[in-house]
Amino acid sequence: MTTGPGGREPDAVTALAADAYVYGSPLVRTLSFVQSCLQEGYGSTAPAPFNAFAHADGPATPGTPVPYAPADLVDALAQLDLSGGPVRLHAPDTGGAYYVLRFTDAWSNSFAYLGSRATGTGKGDWLIVPPGWSGTVPDELSGVIDAPTSVVSVVGHLACDGPGDMPRVRALQQEFTLTHLGGRAHRTGLPAPESVPRELRFFEELRVWMADFPASAADRAYQDRFQPLGLLEEGVSPYMSAGPGLVRALGRGLALGRLRVEEAARRVVSVPAGPYGSWRTIGHLRDHNVDHLGVGTLASPEWKIADREASYLVRAVAARRGHRLPHGYEAVYATTARDSGGQPLSGAHAYVLRLAPPPPVRAFWSLTVYDSPGGRLVADAGERLAIGSRTPGLSYGADGSLTLHLSVSPPGDPREAANWLPVPPGAFRAVMRLHVPAQAVLDGSYVLPAFGRT
Repeated sequence: MTTGPGGREPDAVTALAADAYVYGSPLVRTLSFVQSCLQEGYGSTAPAPFNAFAHADGPATPGTPVPYAPADLVDALAQLDLSGGPVRLHAPDTGGAYYVLRFTDAWSNSFAYLGSRATGTGKGDWLIVPPGWSGTVPDELSGVIDAPTSVVSVVGHLACDGPGDMPRVRALQQEFTLTHLGGRAHRTGLPAPESVPRELRFFEELRVWMADFPASAADRAYQDRFQPLGLLEEGVSPYMSAGPGLVRALGRGLALGRLRVEEAARRVVSVPAGPYGSWRTIGHLRDHNVDHLGVGTLASPEWKIADREASYLVRAVAARRGHRLPHGYEAVYATTARDSGGQPLSGAHAYVLRLAPPPPVRAFWSLTVYDSPGGRLVADAGERLAIGSRTPGLSYGADGSLTLHLSVSPPGDPREAANWLPVPPGAFRAVMRLHVPAQAVLDGSYVLPAFGRT
């Protein structure tokens, strides 16, 4: 029987390769995202070099290519390279308006936050420093953000109340600045993997990027077990001359690892107790980071996964689901595609959602609907692509409750029309975003009601 590296049988190599995929896919996905932002841009943001912000021209529209993009936030992205030294970030005074900047290392760990919840909305200057940095911090700085890796993604969102609010947002965008302070030039791109067979590209990217962006000490102890796969080899890639037996074993391991992550992605979303129509919430997918918790993060046990090896699978799921998800204490996203009777939501019907009381949040909440399965905003919704606590003119009940009306055409009653959110004519999915949720949301004592048909 053909053996793999280190004399292992193919089944053992396959199993180890599957583990390597679960462990390493967040690094490969995150740095592939960084590379895309540098070269092609992402979603509605244009490409930008390292250490520069890329701002969207406005909130998501029906034409935005990113599925399930928010309609009341404007994206701000920046890819930082600290290989040449620290970078200084200036944040303006937003006048109390919500914003967040989330810092994510190369392994997809969210390790710092700036913004309304974390540091307030006043202006500030922050120094982002590379691993092991020991320089002098200027006195006038608001603080220091210690980066676990020399490449960092900043994923930001600025609240926006529609097209009429964009002049204010554009003025703020100009004031978010990044300044490279290092004495050496920073990278202009990522370390390039060797040219290897297509089916081995993942392992080659993982090999090169693991060496350039070391994980935490505890993680490195775990990844030592991947030595038989060639992932810890330095210099010339071992995959350039890989034999057919190894190629087959690694290919099977790659497929097995992907399947494991996909199955976990279906299981990891929590479902509150209740009948059909319950909302599914995502609040703990970022709890895999247990090593680097800096400015604006919470280090209490409920926000950290105790089992390190189990956290690798959660991290892989979080990386697979995308870059928009923050820790639950920054925002909780809830989604549903069924009504109170368990039937799929469809524009063929009209619905009500009675919020009594509305969701308890310390920033704001909003409800948005998207066509299914495409995840696009409603094409004929005019300017009302979302509805929520910042929507002017809503009609509340005497008890403080809020009844939202969802249908293709607006209701005839003016009070109901004030609380109307357009839906597409076919199947759709609803997404509730709760920004800086109160404890009642986090502990599950506040439960979103199901949609009822009218």
